[in-house]
Amino acid sequence: MMRSVPSAPPANTRRRGWISALPFILVTVTLGGIYACVAGRLPERLATHFASDGRPDGYSSAQGFLWACLVTLLVLGAGIGGLVQLRMPAQSGRLLVATGYFTAVALGYPAALILFGNTGEAAVSTVRLPFWQVAVGLGAGVAAGGLGWLLAGADPAERRPPAGPVRRLDLPPGVRAGWSRTVSSPLMAVLAGAMACLGIILGVSAGWVGGGGMLLGGLAVAVHCSVRVTVDRRGLILTPTLLPVPLHRIPLDKVAEASSRRIATLAEYGGWGYRIRPGGSGLLLRSGEGVVLQLTTGREFVVTVDDSATAAALLTTYLDRRRSGEGG
Repeated sequence: MMRSVPSAPPANTRRRGWISALPFILVTVTLGGIYACVAGRLPERLATHFASDGRPDGYSSAQGFLWACLVTLLVLGAGIGGLVQLRMPAQSGRLLVATGYFTAVALGYPAALILFGNTGEAAVSTVRLPFWQVAVGLGAGVAAGGLGWLLAGADPAERRPPAGPVRRLDLPPGVRAGWSRTVSSPLMAVLAGAMACLGIILGVSAGWVGGGGMLLGGLAVAVHCSVRVTVDRRGLILTPTLLPVPLHRIPLDKVAEASSRRIATLAEYGGWGYRIRPGGSGLLLRSGEGVVLQLTTGREFVVTVDDSATAAALLTTYLDRRRSGEGG
């Protein structure tokens, strides 16, 4: 009996994996080299965080600061390199590589400045990190991101599964029908709860500016974690199960065509939730079958939901009625 052997990633994907990891490796080695050169002249406690006026307001041990920087860079480098290697999302690999280059330099530049700034300082209170240096670091990150964009090369052509056959429902003239299903994501519900708990902890311990922002983020995730999808003569409506207010409406007169197909959420949109990409957007709480709307603007809107073929067929029925003058 013959056994299928998984195909190796294309050469371009393997090359991109190394390219995406390269800036994190270089910045990690550079920071390690800087530390080795100045370690003997660093104070026991470094000024590592600075207020808007450039004065220090946070401190750390030299080794603790170095390890925090190196671990952060290595984890980010491994994560971005892994996503590129796994080709998720396939059509956003170039942007992912560019983001990695920007992140590595934007994090490494101020870390190097902090090591140099603390060298030979008897009193860490005299260390300064001017705001213009932060702007320089961001500019260097943008330049590095541009280099990563060029090195990554063009993304491969997008390959989508074919849309399933769209039928019209056999509704007698003048008869109206509706369709509704609920789609949920337990993982997003867990994430919303975790963000809410973290927001409360941050609010109590560090202030409600950061805690409140985390709570709002958790609320936004919670609103999207379970949604009722409704199709009727008005078009398509998305309503959160936690709120009675519609989250998104697409009127029938904005729809050019409706179909159903399988949607690979990570590969096509790079994640779950309400996603936006060039040429389209959608609510994706899982991979699998979904309703695909071609809008009159030329854009695409998708929703992953069970029994999507029936929803597309009902929309097609109402579209045909409108075009033929039958009315809703």
